[in-house]
Amino acid sequence: MKRVCVFCGSSAGTDPVYRDAAQRMGTALARLGLGLVFGGGGIGLMGVLATSALAAGVEVIGVIPRGLMTKEIAHEGVKDLRVVGSMHERKALMAELADAFIAIPGGYGTLEEFCEVVTWAQLGLHGKPCGLLNVNGYYRHFLAQLDHLVAEGFLNPVNRSLVLEHPEPAGLLALLEAYHSPVIDRWIDREQT
Repeated sequence: MKRVCVFCGSSAGTDPVYRDAAQRMGTALARLGLGLVFGGGGIGLMGVLATSALAAGVEVIGVIPRGLMTKEIAHEGVKDLRVVGSMHERKALMAELADAFIAIPGGYGTLEEFCEVVTWAQLGLHGKPCGLLNVNGYYRHFLAQLDHLVAEGFLNPVNRSLVLEHPEPAGLLALLEAYHSPVIDRWIDREQT
């Protein structure tokens, strides 16, 4: 694992614990000698994460659509800022550049980006680890929803295992490092269709 893509909010949230977690994620990446791929914004948790990673000497690559350059206010300290034409291009390039994916607290965009890379893993398009930084129990309801999907027969338990989680940056990165993609021959049971 060389680079980790971190999806996170362009807002800092209401609890300072989220800002602290973003800072600690940047430091944890540095301790392991890992690079960061992120959304390129200089505000919210995106900005906190990138600033922390840069201060710790991490290789940082930002990927931002041209249309969001002013809304997310591109991070001025990021030397390798790649400006793309659309959100689709952003996600594709981030996925190409990264060896693992993490979602720290964020909103719709964070959830959508994370769910897309997990879906790609489910379909066998990549075998890269995907994890949630469940700081302060932020993702507890989302994780419960995944368990509900399994219980209701909409998600195979093996595919549920594609989503790792930990409340601490160092612990989550350790889980990603140790990850082995499950081998799934068939992810739809024809008897249930």
